[in-house]
Amino acid sequence: MSRRLTIGQCATLACVWEVTTPKPGNVHRGADFEDLTFVDFLTGAVAIGPAMEAAEKTPLGESVLAAVTATQHWTGTNTNLGTILLIAPLAKVPRNESLPDRIGHVLKDLTAKDADQVYRAIRTAAPGGLGHVAEMDVADEPPDDLIAAMRLAAENDLVARQYAENYEQLFACVLPWLKDGLNRGRPLEETIIQVHLRLMSTFPDSLIARKCGAPVAQQSAMRAERALNAGTPGEAEYLEAVADLDFWLRSDGHRRNPGTTADMIAAGLFSLLRDGIINSHRRGALDP
Repeated sequence: MSRRLTIGQCATLACVWEVTTPKPGNVHRGADFEDLTFVDFLTGAVAIGPAMEAAEKTPLGESVLAAVTATQHWTGTNTNLGTILLIAPLAKVPRNESLPDRIGHVLKDLTAKDADQVYRAIRTAAPGGLGHVAEMDVADEPPDDLIAAMRLAAENDLVARQYAENYEQLFACVLPWLKDGLNRGRPLEETIIQVHLRLMSTFPDSLIARKCGAPVAQQSAMRAERALNAGTPGEAEYLEAVADLDFWLRSDGHRRNPGTTADMIAAGLFSLLRDGIINSHRRGALDP
């Protein structure tokens, strides 16, 4: 019997691993938010599985809307909009084809109907801190060209930037960083936390910027870099610095929640699971 996970299972497991890992500032198995719990995220992870499983043969907008609708039905809240937006195009690439080689074709083929359904999904999820932009705002009529709208948002939203730039940051940063940590023999959880910090320090978190402003997002990036430089993972100084960052991120309710960073981690884990780079939680990375 094949041990390879289906695409839907890859999506669900990636989300489970992402939320289970105690990443600074995020919900995890040891920390809920007042209005959003670990169980909400686990439920959302399961809810999106069927839509991601069908994504290859389903229009992208339909997949995104189905996944968001399922999450809303089972959780009554938004746990995973950014993750859905990131994973759905990846899940649409035929599994025997390369993600970096083919993702551009998926994005190029998006239609006005895809844009309409993605906008409906975003409104259904009602994510926090969106604010208002002059053109192609999600409160307005959806555009015919979803990628054009994503380009307008790309400077302020790392998820939109993946659509605008063919997932450049995922392929050039997140995936190599995850693989490097695992191939060094680090545990999966430790690797995820370190990549989370590295990503936060390199790309100030978009959700923090939307909720708290760019200066706070930049401050979070500086604090993440400080934690990274505090020592080697597992050392007391490093663990103390990560704990300090976690405390600071949680000190303002959960307005400083680095949610976009978590979405990118989930997309990275999905990609590695899809391609068999990670074959189990305990064994970690395989040789490419």
